[in-house]
Amino acid sequence: MYPVKTFLMTELLAGLRLTLKHFFTRKATVLYPEEKTPKSPRFRGLHALRRYPNGQERCIACKLCEAVCPAQAITIESGVGPDGTRRTTRYDIDLFKCIYCGFCEEACPVDAIVETRIHEFHMERRGENIMTKDKLLAVGDKYEAMIAADKAADAPYR
Repeated sequence: MYPVKTFLMTELLAGLRLTLKHFFTRKATVLYPEEKTPKSPRFRGLHALRRYPNGQERCIACKLCEAVCPAQAITIESGVGPDGTRRTTRYDIDLFKCIYCGFCEEACPVDAIVETRIHEFHMERRGENIMTKDKLLAVGDKYEAMIAADKAADAPYR
């Protein structure tokens, strides 16, 4: 029986049949820079620190996000602000360590730290992977409208 299968090459013909079957089907390839695939509003990407509408930063230096981070990617140092409240003097996130789990966002009692839908970011030089407080606030200021819309869309799930 075995020599007949070898002689007739049934396995090879079955493989060719499968190849021809998929050769004529429509491809699912997306031409990435020109075409974008839809993302969920709950997608977790680049981090941002938010401000209140009056311009005051939201972070109260409770350090819950630092405590809950499984990758220990967040470093926070706190001090007393000019108005006598506790504020962050240093808020760093190492994007190489971060696993984008969203625990920091869930732990924050004032919605100060969020993960945006931005996934197109890169680093070119050493040290650019550290998102400092100034960088995080700049991202938050730039994309506040998108962040607020995503929070509103996500409200029924909370």
